[in-house]
Amino acid sequence: MTVTTIDAKYLGHAEFVSTYLLQHGERAAFIETANAAAVPRMLEALNEQGMSPEQVDYVIITHVHLDHAGGAADLMKACPNATLLAHPNAAKHAIDPSKLVRSATAVYGETLFAEMYGTIDPIPEDRVRIMGDDEVLDWNGRELRFLHTRGHANHHFCIHDPASRSVFTGDAFGLVYPRLQDRGLFALPSTSPTDFDAAAAKDSVDRIVATGAETAYLTHSGGVTDLAEVAALLHPQLDRYGAIVEEAFASDREGDAIDAFCREQVDALFSDLFKAHGVDSANTRTTLAMDMNLNGQGIAAAVKKKRFKAGRG
Repeated sequence: MTVTTIDAKYLGHAEFVSTYLLQHGERAAFIETANAAAVPRMLEALNEQGMSPEQVDYVIITHVHLDHAGGAADLMKACPNATLLAHPNAAKHAIDPSKLVRSATAVYGETLFAEMYGTIDPIPEDRVRIMGDDEVLDWNGRELRFLHTRGHANHHFCIHDPASRSVFTGDAFGLVYPRLQDRGLFALPSTSPTDFDAAAAKDSVDRIVATGAETAYLTHSGGVTDLAEVAALLHPQLDRYGAIVEEAFASDREGDAIDAFCREQVDALFSDLFKAHGVDSANTRTTLAMDMNLNGQGIAAAVKKKRFKAGRG
């Protein structure tokens, strides 16, 4: 029962996105796919373990954000016996990705989207299986338990693998980039569009810790073993993000003014984190530029959604 971490070299960056290969006897499963450019690396890792694509039973995506699932269709084409496992609210986007593509294009712009993800093809419905909350998959005697974990996205789940004493957390347990760990553990939440909910995110962090797993395998990026410490770092940041949403919601700001306020507040939050951790440098800001931008967009989207539900949209 082995877990192999695969560096997706996402957008040419090392240790930014990880995918995972699970082996159980003569069978294999992948967790996360990154984008289509990562698929050859995943198949190479499979080959290095002496296995073929025909031995892959499952391709599992924690959610359909394209840095996690953009390569799913290509990987499924390469693994003819695999079934895609997805959250109920994610499966429909794997089967028909048109809405997902429109949403992601709105976030990144057409040119950048094409460079990052290319074409996202649909996955045949008969090759997709929905996994319910707390549902257990019996994989030839190895149990994988699926935990619905809202907060980052409403279509997100984590995978608890008791056999390896691990939990695969997608974006529900934050981001822990190896290159930023020189001065001690540095973790931050991902609040990217469009479903951020601070309270739900905190509950999901706690649920992950409660699995008792010894290792959390984050998509961004790699395994961490100090789960309680990661949770302790994430909770106050999530509280602060929640406070930004509430302040913007209660204000008289509208439209672009909400976006500007949220981005300003997120930039200030990051600056405080950098200074507290001793990593306030141009290199750090470059490393996290996309996350800072997406977190700002996600907070603004949360404000606008909250206003819409309150009849103020």
